[in-house]
Formats: sequence, C-alpha cells, structure tokens
Amino acid sequence: MSFHETEDGRTSSDLRKPFLHTGSWYRMGSRQSSMMTSSQMIRDRSVSVLACVLIVALGPIQFGFTGGYSSPTQAAIIRDLNLTVPEFSLFGSLSNVGAMVGAIASGQIAEYIGRKGSLMIAAIPNIIGWLCISFAQDTSFLYMGRLLEGFGVGIISYTVPVYIAEIAPQNMRGGLGSVNQLSVTIGIMLAYLLGLFVNWRILAILGTLPCLILIPGLFFIPESPRWLAKMGMTDDFESSLQVLRGFESDITIEVNEIKRSVASGNRRTAIRFSDLKHRRYWFPLMIGIGLLVLQQLSGINGVLFYASNIFQSAGISSSDAATLGLGAIQVVATAVSTWLVDKTGRRILLTISSAGMTLSLVVVAASFFIKGYVEDTSSLYAAMGILSVVGVVGMVIAFSLGMGPIPWIIMSEILPVNIKGLAGSIATLANWFIAWLITMTAPLLLAWSSGGTFTFYLFMCAATVVFATVLVPETKGKTLEEIQFSLR
Repeated sequence: MSFHETEDGRTSSDLRKPFLHTGSWYRMGSRQSSMMTSSQMIRDRSVSVLACVLIVALGPIQFGFTGGYSSPTQAAIIRDLNLTVPEFSLFGSLSNVGAMVGAIASGQIAEYIGRKGSLMIAAIPNIIGWLCISFAQDTSFLYMGRLLEGFGVGIISYTVPVYIAEIAPQNMRGGLGSVNQLSVTIGIMLAYLLGLFVNWRILAILGTLPCLILIPGLFFIPESPRWLAKMGMTDDFESSLQVLRGFESDITIEVNEIKRSVASGNRRTAIRFSDLKHRRYWFPLMIGIGLLVLQQLSGINGVLFYASNIFQSAGISSSDAATLGLGAIQVVATAVSTWLVDKTGRRILLTISSAGMTLSLVVVAASFFIKGYVEDTSSLYAAMGILSVVGVVGMVIAFSLGMGPIPWIIMSEILPVNIKGLAGSIATLANWFIAWLITMTAPLLLAWSSGGTFTFYLFMCAATVVFATVLVPETKGKTLEEIQFSLR
C-alpha cells in the first residue's frame, strides 16, 4: 500500500478511519509507559475490557427502559391524552415495529461504520424519541417517539452483544456477554421503580439519560479490533487489541489468529444468499436464528404481560409492587447467569433453563385448567392462584438463567465474520418479529384459553430443550476464530 502526504501533514491512510476514532489516550500509553503509572488499572486487561462493557451496557439499559416504560404509565397516558385502550396498545407495540426496522439496518450499519458508530447512530433517535413522548400533546408525537425509540433499540440489540464478543478474552466472553441481558433487566426494573414516583413525562425525560451518557462514553473506548482488522486498519486493530489486553501483554498469537480469520473470510468477496447453502454459513445462521426465535416463542413476553392479572387472582393487591418484585428477581437471576456461564458452559445452561421453563409452565397451565373447573370461592381456587404465581416466578428465574442472555451470546460468537452483518440482521429481525407476534397475540390467546396458551408456550420450551441439547455447539473457552473453524 502506498502512502501520500496531504497538505496538513497527514497520510492518506490516516484518513481511512472508523466513524468514531479509537482515541489517542492509549496510543500515548503504549509509547510513553512511564506516564501511565497513575493509571495502572488500565494495564489490567479485565479492568480495561470491563470498562468498555460497562459503557456500552448503557445501550441495553435503554433497551430495557423502553420495554418497561409502558407498564407503569398506561393509566396516566390514557387519562392525560384521552386515549382509548387500543390506541395505547398501538403505542406499546410500535417499539417492536421500530425495532424490526432497526434490526434490518443494524448489521449493515455496524459493518460499514463500525460498532461504536452504529451505537452513536442508535443513541440519537432514542434521545429524540423520548423527547417526543415527553412533550406529546396527541398521538402523533407519541407514536413517532415510540417508533424512533424502537429503531434505536433494534440497532442496539444487535450491536452491543457483537461488540462485547469481539473485545472480550475467551475466558471472560460468556460472563461479559451476559451483561447485555443483565442491563436489559436493570433497565426494565428502573422503569418500573421510577414509574412509581414520577409522572410519565418526567419518566420519558429520564429515559434519555442512558444514551446521553453513552454518546460521550463512546469516545473513551476502543473500536472492536476484529472489525478494524476486517476493514484493513492494521495499526488501529493492533492498538485497540493492545489496550484491551493490557500494554504489557503479548498479543502476537491473538493478532495472528485474527489476521488468519480475516484473510480466510476475504472481506472483499460479496456474500450472496446462494452462499448460505454452505454448512459453514447455514449451520451457524440456523443456530443463531433458532435460539433467538425460540427465546420469544417461550412466551416470556406473554407471561410478563399477564403477570399482573395472575398476581391479582392470587390475592396480591398491589400489582405494580409485585411487577417491580418480578423485575428485581429477573435482575438477580440474570446476575447469577453472568457468574455461571463461563464456568458451566452455554449449552448446559440453555438446557437447564429451558427445562426449568417447561416445568414452570406445566404448573401455570395446570393451575389455570383446574381453576376452570372449581368454584371461585373455594379454597382450591385460591390455592391454584398462588400456584400460578409460583409457576410464573419459576419461569422468570429459569428464563433469566439461560434463555434470556445466552441466545444473544451465541449469536454473537458463531456467525462467521464475513456474513456477520447480513446474518446478524436476519437473526435480530426474526427475534423482534416473533416478540411482536407474541405480544400482539397474547391477549387474544389468553382470552380464548389461559391454560391452552401456557400449554402452547410449554411445548415451545420443551422443543428448546431438544434444540439446545442436540444442535447447539459449546463455545465456552474458545476464541471466536476457533469457534468459526470448528463449524466449517
């Protein structure tokens, strides 16, 4: 490659940079290590990677806050804007519609302008969307704001797990990847909690905070080294990897592995849909799409939608407090998964999680079927109400232990680098479409037959047990390059 100097003294190669440059603070550290004595923590690879993960985790917190916003605000928004229940239901579902559009664009955006650049693009419509909702006087601004939020969330849902997988060391990738789902649950719980104390307009203003903090934070973390390598930015790639592993770490082996992987992928070769017939492409795509679709077909959104009714039928007077408690349980269970995933492995957690969800849904479905045959005033009816609560809590715990975080981790790990943009978009779109479908059909199905609805969900969870046990490869302890080589 030839280098030509421009009038201001920069070479032409300097002009070929990511949308957000990786920054100069760590370059100075690599050249003048004596100046870094006051920042010894940056030399520790786990602290450096953890700092990056905590910054991008603001995106999934925004994701969760968007999902949790409609629950505590429904009555107030309907009253203040004089909406009908169908109009508010449309408001709630528009985030899924926007997310599907964002999912379609997410892979290509992340490929062309980088992981950090795509998060910047996702943050801006989220902020604008929350402001539209906060100042809405009618449905037009309300709906526009929800669509913009959904678009940003659709990009975030793909980009964050991919970025984390690409920067994390192999022995920490599962735990750090689980931070994505942990942050989503924290965002949901924050929306529930803050919704108890502030009105819906103030809550929407608070919804801008994660992205307002994320935008400046992106300037202080390195771009994904694997994306930089794919784009041919060798110097930036090695500098980014060095800061992630520590300035005193030897990154030679990892650099060579990434270079070999990128060379074999041949980034200049256009991937066509006809290429997906090769096992190295269709198998990981099937696993990625399969897990993300089964995650939603488990009915978790339907169960959470109906949770407040289940709590009320069990005699719990404050359904808002109970919903907040369920959100807290999700956070704790997902935190446990974050600790377990690099110790036990992905596949065994998926199997245990889906089996636990199946058993929990058996309890919920049976309790509803029995309630249909006994008197409302009987003690058995009350007992079945309590049993259904136990089943719902058990399902949420089981989901959070595996089926919540791990499908996103595996999707980000197994997709080959040269189809990651296309395949990731397809998998993310499939997840959001099924999520929208479950959310829209849950009220109709539950009105038809609560027991029948939960029976359908439990069969989907049972199918997930088989899928995870038979088809899903174990990725614990392997580099991304080793994973992709094993799937050829």
